[in-house]
Amino acid sequence: MEAVLERPMYPHLFGRHTVDAYVSSIDRTAAVLADRVRAVRQPYSGDAVAPLQAKVDSVDLDAPLGTTDAALDEVAGLYLDHAVWFHEPTYLAHLNCPVAIPALNAELLLAAVNTSVDTWDQSTTGTLIERRLIAWTAERIGFGPTADGVFTSGGTQSNLHGLLLAREDRLVRADADRATMLPRLRVLATAESHFSVGKSAGLLGLAADAVVPVATDGAGRMDPVALDAEIDRLLDQDLVPMAVVATAGTTDRGCVDPLAAIGTVCRDRAVWLHVDAAYGCGLLISTRHRHLLDGIAAADSVTVDFHKSFFQPISSSAIIVRNAPTMRRVAVHADYLNPRTATVPNQVDKSLQTTRRLDALKLWMTLRAIGADQLGEMFDQVVDLAQQAYGLLRECDDFELVMRPVLSTVLFRYRPDWLPVQDCDRLLPRLRARLFADGTAIIAGTVVDGHYWLKFTLLNPNTTVEDLRTVIELIRRTGQELLDAEWDPALIAPEPVTPEVCANANV
Repeated sequence: MEAVLERPMYPHLFGRHTVDAYVSSIDRTAAVLADRVRAVRQPYSGDAVAPLQAKVDSVDLDAPLGTTDAALDEVAGLYLDHAVWFHEPTYLAHLNCPVAIPALNAELLLAAVNTSVDTWDQSTTGTLIERRLIAWTAERIGFGPTADGVFTSGGTQSNLHGLLLAREDRLVRADADRATMLPRLRVLATAESHFSVGKSAGLLGLAADAVVPVATDGAGRMDPVALDAEIDRLLDQDLVPMAVVATAGTTDRGCVDPLAAIGTVCRDRAVWLHVDAAYGCGLLISTRHRHLLDGIAAADSVTVDFHKSFFQPISSSAIIVRNAPTMRRVAVHADYLNPRTATVPNQVDKSLQTTRRLDALKLWMTLRAIGADQLGEMFDQVVDLAQQAYGLLRECDDFELVMRPVLSTVLFRYRPDWLPVQDCDRLLPRLRARLFADGTAIIAGTVVDGHYWLKFTLLNPNTTVEDLRTVIELIRRTGQELLDAEWDPALIAPEPVTPEVCANANV
């Protein structure tokens, strides 16, 4: 009689034999998180790098604690106690949003099932859910039934993907030798465009000077007349305009390029138009500000970041294209994965990634639970809040503003009328660092026209005008303290943030 082999059981792996332990563990994890969220009253603990580095370094990763509960308690003290909380109303720094609860429910499901949406036999309806959301987003953009796209890790990857497709489109149309053509390709964008445009050009093997700056108007928007002239200049030099990158929601000013006029130039010149709407994609569901995206349907590709303006957890982004065949120009086939003879839906042909999470499920759950209109109302609220912040700052004699906000960013600086600009440039990075070290409020900083400015980035519709007043007064009080100290290093935050660091940190 043959011996019956027992199935090996590993109690830490998710499955039907461990589901009760999983539920218990999830319940306790949720309780620990809830306790922290109930108790938190400011966006950051205020601890400096050195003590936090010591905490992390003190953990012996080769000596496990033995239980999930023990590991959870350790992580709670190490991570949760020092996390930056984007839901707190005085977090006003970067393009980070509080997240919709239905999306968190979806995170629980997709993490446990661990679906990979690269091929049908790993995802089934997960692939169909993603495709339906791509079609829904394309329809919101104004694309027709031939549109396509794929979810990505974020705006940087989406922008890279869009420019990759533009490169391949231009090479196919030119029918020229790739090695000869690549050094001649040029991408046109403004200085306000996202840094990933330059990074993408390098990754795509373009020349070091491949990104050509286009002049802007007084509000930081691309000038279509200047764009047309710049294309003429490139052609006169026997260079090849590969793509124009227009931005719907620049990182610093939050401005939207004139998409309709830019689209006309690109269509007349047969140049690929990529619209980076990573920030401004919330306008797609806005009931009051959608007109700011007029003309976006002329784009060949569009970046959308649902994890910014649709209140989704990171990561949830997509690249959407007007014509589906363009997505296939970068497909690479492998017999074990996506043979050319496949007859089922397959996403790996379109993606720069192979293994890929079902991030689309978060948006699906959110839309089904609360709907696009409520999401759009939340985005409209932060746009309105920026106008209110602008109004508050205009009433202050010791604050200056760059421009009236378009979306939900406000550029300003604390500057008493007696303070020279050069000294203000020295003061503001230290002021911002002092606020961060205190943890009560977190704001952003950047450089505009060679000078340092502070920035509110408003993506929390639960932030109130009173919260803004509180932060403005905190900025004033902190600035006065630093000035009264006559730049005494002992009273200045130990790790001042330089203009260069802040400029590079804006995402």
